[in-house]
Amino acid sequence: MKGITKYVLWQLLVGMILVTAGLTCVIWLSQSLRFVEMIVNRGLSVGTFTYLTMLLLPNFLSIIMPIALFTVVVFTYNKLITDRELVIMRSAGLSQISLAKPALILAFAVVLVGYALTLYLLPTSYRMFRELQWDIRYNYSQILLREGAFNMISDDVTVYVRKRTGDGQLHGILVHDVRKKDKPSTIMAERGAVIDTDGYARVVMFDGNRQEIDKKTKNLSILYFDKYVFDLENKKADGGIRYREARERMPLELLNIEKEKLMSKKDYGKFIVEGHNRFVSPLSALAFTLVALACLISGSVTRRGQTRRVVAAVGIVVLLQAAAMGLQNLSARDLRWIPLMYVNALLPILLAHWYMLLPPRRRRSGTGARLASTS
Repeated sequence: MKGITKYVLWQLLVGMILVTAGLTCVIWLSQSLRFVEMIVNRGLSVGTFTYLTMLLLPNFLSIIMPIALFTVVVFTYNKLITDRELVIMRSAGLSQISLAKPALILAFAVVLVGYALTLYLLPTSYRMFRELQWDIRYNYSQILLREGAFNMISDDVTVYVRKRTGDGQLHGILVHDVRKKDKPSTIMAERGAVIDTDGYARVVMFDGNRQEIDKKTKNLSILYFDKYVFDLENKKADGGIRYREARERMPLELLNIEKEKLMSKKDYGKFIVEGHNRFVSPLSALAFTLVALACLISGSVTRRGQTRRVVAAVGIVVLLQAAAMGLQNLSARDLRWIPLMYVNALLPILLAHWYMLLPPRRRRSGTGARLASTS
């Protein structure tokens, strides 16, 4: 590898790492705010919370990396042009493909990483994320009932614990249950503990009473007990079998899924399109890179700067991204549009590569050629 190629590739690589890390941190922090409720209401530890949110990183990276690569290529090559380094490289005999080689090397590396993310890491990590999230939400035996606070177990059950001992005993328990809308109840007990029986979480309480009011008759009934067992879960009313989303499934499973096996038949198109998108989306890194190169290193250097070319590159990438999203939605409704997803991914690569390698005299129109010759 030539020294010039190493020099430019190093600048691109460092910039790529910094931009990717910065964008990932911003998105990770913004998405993590959605799970703060699990810390507040579920007593989730910081370690589990961090692990839960880190499982979302492959999903972020598959979107961030092509955008970060495009940003770095535009910035680096624009800087090379502004500092006249690109002029010196051309004077040294470097061809268009030699100038583009560092960016293309990094682009192919990002494409390979993208395929590793979309084909394996993304579905695997997202499946682990959903399973952990499901377990946190519905495995109530693992809930840390904070003492001195009203713990919202669900929308219908609230538990207050005055004191919690080191061995798991609860003192001063109050439970408000409105799962039966017409007969809400309140249970108070001196002590108790949370136990797991046959996969269901229960609170065993001692020395207390249960108060229930019938909203129709307005009658209040009180039951005093020595021992009372309260089910925190309503026999897994939220579903013992978790429905796997499209992002949790491997590409081949998505492409060969049977409509009858889906709980929601209207999602069939979304699953098929998600499977094809796993093969299409990593190519955007190469397309964005070639668009940036075609706009920046094609043509002569002028004193007016590269603002128009940068704006043109950004505009093209925005249009390509918008077209990709639009085609995904369109294909989900009608699978006959799926081939256009591949056309939208491959056509910019071919056109940008062709334009980048086109001789300068053929890229210029009459007036443009005269202006370039006199500058």
